[in-house]
Amino acid sequence: MIRPLLLLALASWAVFPAAAQDRIYRCGNEYTNMVAPGQEPKCTLITTGNVTVVPATRVPANSAKNTAPRPDAGAQRARDSEARTILEAELRKAETQLASLQQEYKQGEPDRQGDETRNYQKYLDRKAELKAKVERTEADIASLRRELARISPSVASTP
Repeated sequence: MIRPLLLLALASWAVFPAAAQDRIYRCGNEYTNMVAPGQEPKCTLITTGNVTVVPATRVPANSAKNTAPRPDAGAQRARDSEARTILEAELRKAETQLASLQQEYKQGEPDRQGDETRNYQKYLDRKAELKAKVERTEADIASLRRELARISPSVASTP
């Protein structure tokens, strides 16, 4: 007696969620369960599975008012001059580091150190590491030069 009731309860439980789902229509890019009058020709009934709609983030209407104020020309020139000074110092530091690395790297034939004479793989690892450092430093120098070129050249640099 209990088994037929249990089967009936399980069967009805499986059917009711599907019946509880409203009819979903797609009207252009909008999904709705209520079609507005006059929209019927533009809307199609969705018959395949459930539809999950995640609304997009809304931009506040007054977002144009929330922009940061522009600094005056004198303050901007001072910032550009300070940035240029910092970038030039970084460039000089990177160029010095590159010269040191290139001197140690010796165009792919660095001197062997310590037990590298007995352990050739250790030498090859240090050589590859030096090569990577040289390439990374060259890339840093190139990016610093691009950044310096981006800052207006009319800004006088202070040594």
